[in-house]
Amino acid sequence: MTKKDPIDCVGVICFRGEEALLIKRGKPPRKGDWSIPGGRIETGETEAEAALRELMEETGVRAVLGAKVLTLPAHFDGVDYVLHDYVAEWLSGEPIAGDDAAHAEFMPPERLDSLGMWTATRGVIETARAALALNPPLRKSD
Repeated sequence: MTKKDPIDCVGVICFRGEEALLIKRGKPPRKGDWSIPGGRIETGETEAEAALRELMEETGVRAVLGAKVLTLPAHFDGVDYVLHDYVAEWLSGEPIAGDDAAHAEFMPPERLDSLGMWTATRGVIETARAALALNPPLRKSD
């Protein structure tokens, strides 16, 4: 049996003020868990394009994408992934669950620990919060 290459995926840690946008996963892997919006990078897409597409598909939210804050190998349900996580700042839209998400919501920092999310997800949210404070994404002028 040959081992398959890991699947490249993106995640977006989108902030509106202090609140982080989270989804409750509606499909495997980690169905039912709280997570950041994200998914597979499609053929021909850059990581940044995939990140903004996944954010819109899963939550209906538009954002300005900032820096990549983490690349992390992961293994769920017998499949290997490489997660490329980006920080983002909310531009418009109220979260509405779509695509793979069962629920989408901006969460205040004090609620995050009570959600029981994957430890790596909790850590990347704080890494992204620190990155945003140090280097906010540049907004395009209107």
